[in-house]
Amino acid sequence: MATSFFFFFFFIFLIISTRTLAYDDSCAFNSKKGNSDLSVIHIYGKCSPFNSPKPSSSWINTVINMASKDPQRLSYLSSLVVSKKPTNVPIASGQQLFNIGNYVVRVKMGTPGQQMYMVLDTSNDAAFVPCSGCVGCSSNTLFAPSTSTTYGSVDCSVPECTQVRGSLSCPTTGSVVGSSTACFFNQSYGGDSSFYATLSRDSLGLANDVVPNYAFGCISSVSGTSIPPQGLLGLGRGSMSLMSQSGSLYSGVFSYCLPSFKSYYFSGSLKLGPVGQPKNIKTTPLLKNSRRPSLYYVNLTSVSVGRVPIPIAPEHLAFDPNTGAGTVIDSGTVITRFVQPAYEAIRDEFRKQVNGTYSSLGAFDTCFVSQNEAMIPTITLHFERMDLKLPMENTLIHSSATPLACLAIASAPNNVNSVLNVIANLQQQNLRIMFDTANSRVGIAREVCN
Repeated sequence: MATSFFFFFFFIFLIISTRTLAYDDSCAFNSKKGNSDLSVIHIYGKCSPFNSPKPSSSWINTVINMASKDPQRLSYLSSLVVSKKPTNVPIASGQQLFNIGNYVVRVKMGTPGQQMYMVLDTSNDAAFVPCSGCVGCSSNTLFAPSTSTTYGSVDCSVPECTQVRGSLSCPTTGSVVGSSTACFFNQSYGGDSSFYATLSRDSLGLANDVVPNYAFGCISSVSGTSIPPQGLLGLGRGSMSLMSQSGSLYSGVFSYCLPSFKSYYFSGSLKLGPVGQPKNIKTTPLLKNSRRPSLYYVNLTSVSVGRVPIPIAPEHLAFDPNTGAGTVIDSGTVITRFVQPAYEAIRDEFRKQVNGTYSSLGAFDTCFVSQNEAMIPTITLHFERMDLKLPMENTLIHSSATPLACLAIASAPNNVNSVLNVIANLQQQNLRIMFDTANSRVGIAREVCN
């Protein structure tokens, strides 16, 4: 009898163990040996390493909630102005940084590598992670500099210190000749949060690659709740970004495929370097703005709804480095935003062709009962040398609680900084977005990575 009970419980244990292993396998990061692919997952995904609040009712409400800070994000993108001289800002008047990151990649910091999940951000340059002893940090996973044999702080006299926003100037009095002082900086983030950090260097592990002497902020204190729990990886175009710091390792080339918000697994990927990038991919030139060097500007020439070209005044799409006007591709904004006159022209033609009864829901003002999506017109973004026809999953967002579907774009904030059109991550999902900074171009190709 005892033997029968033993085998019964052993059999149950095997079933539970097998199911557990199956889950772990589905959530595993699959980095093939010899390449530089990193898995990308949405923070609400089933395999998310964070204890993020999972959607309890409707995905459209979740997206509305995530997109609620898009106006702050656009204000931040519009505020990225570089002064002709280095700016050293004290804590009380640090420049606002409203980054909203919804996708994370797994990296390893230090030697031996310490695993961190960092937000992927194409409009930010400097990386930062929470470090041991951090006051106010929300994550239980903190980078421990003392256990890394390759860690070191950056002296405040080196050029990198002046390139970090919010850096504090070196002391001019009371210093001993020959002594060094660490580079400290503070930044605001998300509108209600800020952090204080030491500019540091250490090895950054990306899949099978190691970037030595990578400069990043080692956070020692946090105020507020909006700081990414395990830090941020800057993929912008500035001097402190990953592409700039990695030098010839990746030849200034990277791409990503973002899975949908509903994807449960580590199915998205960040590809680093020219090897393995799509060979047959249409590209459009990247535009440079010396006053906003971090942003990926592109030349959006027109928009079509179905077969109808939208009459948008040229000044609402034109690139202007003096005002910051134009169109950028950004991984941190949730839904695509157009300046108000352009958005209203697109929306009105869409409504005309759908011919429905419309209501508003959160940031979306064109919601309707969706019965036959085959009749929904395709929205096409016309860039210089490249057209992007948005798949229906990137055009509409559905309410799981009602039969409503909403046009998944919106107007930019109606304020003095609303000169940017932003192609956001919802419209980038299940597309391979390739950035070639060396040749100043960006390419887009269809790739399902759910």
